[in-house]
Amino acid sequence: MKQTKPNPQGKGLSTVLDSLVDSQVKTSLPPKNIDQVSSELFTSLFVLNTNFEFRPVAGNSYWLYHTRDKFKLFSTAPNAWACRQPGIFIGKCVLQNDVTWTIQLDQEVSQQEWFIRHMDEQIIFLHESLENSTSLEEAMPYYAKQMSYYSRLLAYGLGSSLNTSMQKSGINLLRYDQAKMLLNCDSKSS
Repeated sequence: MKQTKPNPQGKGLSTVLDSLVDSQVKTSLPPKNIDQVSSELFTSLFVLNTNFEFRPVAGNSYWLYHTRDKFKLFSTAPNAWACRQPGIFIGKCVLQNDVTWTIQLDQEVSQQEWFIRHMDEQIIFLHESLENSTSLEEAMPYYAKQMSYYSRLLAYGLGSSLNTSMQKSGINLLRYDQAKMLLNCDSKSS
């Protein structure tokens, strides 16, 4: 008789704890100003709020598609699908060593009105969230209940990574408006 694993994805308690440790940054992080933090937070949350059911590896490329009113991340490039790709190709995403994400948007989709409108809505939502937080540290996504398992792990790592960089630049306990004002003062004095 064939035995099945009761937990085929291996998400037991010890594996979850190991995954949390693995999601932490293992490289030295530079100080970052509020514009860098908000830009990296925006891009990373955009990717992390997509659907994916695999564990991304830092340095690897992944491909983002829009299908059936959802964004979905795949490990298959647009030209590698046997039949046809699962939706509109959005761009190539790479998980960085500091647990932030980068996206290289497809030129065509970046000019489409529906996509521009969606991104504008997401930017407004992020800025409102930052402005309504009592500190930048509080605004970090240490736990995002609505995310899937791997997204949640990476969001925890992202929050820790950005918070460390903000600590190094002395802005983690500031409100968003205070950090913006500090950045404006620094740029005027340069």
